[in-house]
Amino acid sequence: MLKVGYIGLGLMGKSIARNILKAGFQLTIQNRSHPAVDELAAEGAQTASSPAEVAARVDVVFTNLPDTPDVEQVVLGTNGIALEAHPGLIWVDNSTIKPAAARSLASLLAGMGVLSLDAPVSGGDVGARDATLAIMVGGPADALEKVMPIFQAIGKTVTHVGGAGAGQVAKAANQIMVAAQMVALGELLTFSQKAGVDPQKVVQAIRSGAAQCWTLDIKPPRLFAGNRLPGFKSHLMAKDLNIILETARLYGTPLPSVAVDAQLYNAMLQNGMGELDNSAVIGMIEAMAGTKLDEN
Repeated sequence: MLKVGYIGLGLMGKSIARNILKAGFQLTIQNRSHPAVDELAAEGAQTASSPAEVAARVDVVFTNLPDTPDVEQVVLGTNGIALEAHPGLIWVDNSTIKPAAARSLASLLAGMGVLSLDAPVSGGDVGARDATLAIMVGGPADALEKVMPIFQAIGKTVTHVGGAGAGQVAKAANQIMVAAQMVALGELLTFSQKAGVDPQKVVQAIRSGAAQCWTLDIKPPRLFAGNRLPGFKSHLMAKDLNIILETARLYGTPLPSVAVDAQLYNAMLQNGMGELDNSAVIGMIEAMAGTKLDEN
């Protein structure tokens, strides 16, 4: 069975790593903060002190990190994966980063005999815990074939989108839709309440019609309960939207709604709301409307 490494044990990474461990893979973990490492070590994971040490021990090394510079540092920096990369190693990145960076890193590692898969995921903290993530993959098919048993332990659907960077393009497309849904949810709830109609009844009325979507199924109960804690943090949503806009500029693609959504999420950061759930963008709509969503 493949020896697996996992670097980056945040809100989703820890659950993903746990599911790999539960599936019976020998797992080596590394993270900047120690509580998550200690928790998984108590469940049977081995620990390493650096990304290089993880790479030296395993057949497949995963990363799940906040942003492009973090991934570049873990792969190419001091004591990074590249230092101990060995021919036949497969690097899988679950992070959401710039497609151009995914392609550049894959090219650099290929020169060391390392195969790379950019494999960002969607499904939030619930999908990570329940192993129901959607995994969108860019990179060589032979690497995907080898890694597929691991993907099947952490996700519900695996789609090979294309070559290096294609997974990141798919994730960017995913985030265009997610951000639009989160903003629309905030607008429809605020609009309903300001118009004197119970937003919970409105959600009941529209969720089985053309407006039905994952966001409308999952997020309203949390908001009505006053829960704006993260399943997916808003500062990461803002980061993803900024990546999308930068990539769109490279290809001359107009994305007017993304530009507005990015403004709202960047405003959340300026207002100290970056650690809240991405559905908490309703807070910006509330502020402009001069109201607050009624809670149970």
